[in-house]
Amino acid sequence: MKGPFTPHSWPVDDGRVDLTRTGRTPQPVDLEALPQPLTVDLDRSAIIVVDMQNDFCAPGGWLDGIGVDVSPALAAVEPLNDILPALRAAGVPVIWLNWGNRPDRLNLPANVLHVYDADGSGGGIGDPTENGDAVLTKGSWGAAIVDGLEVAPTDIHVDKFRMSGFWDTPLDSILRSLGVDSLLFAGVNADQCVLATLTDAACSGYDCVMIEQASATTSPDFCLAATVYNVRQCFGFTTTPDALLKALPQP
Repeated sequence: MKGPFTPHSWPVDDGRVDLTRTGRTPQPVDLEALPQPLTVDLDRSAIIVVDMQNDFCAPGGWLDGIGVDVSPALAAVEPLNDILPALRAAGVPVIWLNWGNRPDRLNLPANVLHVYDADGSGGGIGDPTENGDAVLTKGSWGAAIVDGLEVAPTDIHVDKFRMSGFWDTPLDSILRSLGVDSLLFAGVNADQCVLATLTDAACSGYDCVMIEQASATTSPDFCLAATVYNVRQCFGFTTTPDALLKALPQP
């Protein structure tokens, strides 16, 4: 008998192995996007939500503690809660990609450590905050997804250790096992970790679409404007939550 099909397996029927992976059913949808409208196969798509975690988004988190206004990051919560249930209902995997470093920081190069502690005085990755938490460290409160976002048991969680989520992580292997080649991007900061991950995805051959409004930043406004321009110009496309919801199958 033919076994159940999963994207990362070879079906076997009466001892014959089928390398064609014919069990997939395409789900093409038309999506309004810039600089051009798109047709996207939902069956080969996933959404990557970057760094929507306490240290970047929450009052009392690391950025808030060093004087950064985190309210622009929290502005992405409502758009994400609008689109994620509809994407799940359409069978699109939701991947939460968060900083979650080793407590000993041994996998981090000097340049990454320096970015977050430029004067060497402490307060960077792995250092304690005022509440005793370790900054951007796996298992910590600061690495957890910020309150207000709805997370499903079927969602996928990946720890990252650089601006880009593709370095030194299983993200690429997970996407290939899922049979995914089109990626939707959201989260924070749009001009930093979202863009770095999207850029590496594009250079690896993935189709990339950034969701405006669900991608936010605590950087100045011109940084977001430049990011949107460069995504459209060099790396892929942008769309909006409203356009995505309009394109998705209605329940």
